[in-house]
Amino acid sequence: MSEVPPITPDVVRHLAGLSRIALTEPEIEKLTGELGIIIASIEKVSEVATADVPGTSHPIALTNVYRNDVPGRTLTNAEALAGAPDHDGSRFRVTAILGEEQ
Repeated sequence: MSEVPPITPDVVRHLAGLSRIALTEPEIEKLTGELGIIIASIEKVSEVATADVPGTSHPIALTNVYRNDVPGRTLTNAEALAGAPDHDGSRFRVTAILGEEQ
């Protein structure tokens, strides 16, 4: 692995500029330390990661759990409209929200 230059406040300022993120001096100081720790952690993991170890994003394989798609009872128009404050017998009636007549 190639040698990674140390994270300095100037590097953080440069990265913030590239990202178009405005940072204050206290934020730059804080991020300098945090990014340094992150780089050190990645270097440590890279030391033990070998070609015979496959890369992974999760230590346990992920699987999707699906239920069977079984059609069930649906509401009739009358049941659906029963709780509506206003309807025309087959559709919900609502007030215009844009101030325009539809």
